[in-house]
Amino acid sequence: MLEQWVRQAQSGDQDAFVRFVREVEQTLYAVARAMLNSDEDCADAIQEAILKAYRSLGALQEPVYAKTWFTRIVINECNRILNNRKKVVILQKINSRRNQLDEDYKEIELREIVDQLEQPLRTLIILYYYEDMSLSQIADLLEIPEGTVKSRLHRARAELADLLNNSEERSTCHE
Repeated sequence: MLEQWVRQAQSGDQDAFVRFVREVEQTLYAVARAMLNSDEDCADAIQEAILKAYRSLGALQEPVYAKTWFTRIVINECNRILNNRKKVVILQKINSRRNQLDEDYKEIELREIVDQLEQPLRTLIILYYYEDMSLSQIADLLEIPEGTVKSRLHRARAELADLLNNSEERSTCHE
């Protein structure tokens, strides 16, 4: 029956092509689903395969092999989708790495600015922000009152803000 529908479709009978597609659609879906994870991708592959099969139906010389031929078109479409997905994943990895490098550079720039602080203030910033120590731990470590740690940390933040503003102004002038 498939062979007859294919011959009719090759002669221009669109209904025969629709019958042929409906007869093989379960096989096409099973093949697509085995290769692709999402129903949307399967639907895209099958839809594109149907369009390609319809356009190239006249090139099919042996209608007896129509189902195999159609299945091959679906496999090629699935491979195309998988290859496109790989390109997207690679691009995402590149962008992710680029973002990580940007963050690394920002971290280096910030550390360079912190290093411009006078030693006691720099020590407080490093202990508090980089080493995640509490105010009381810093006070115990430096053997100074916790209130002194708070006031010096406040002063260190203010100086950092000034240094950061100056750094941003310099980088904007160079752009």
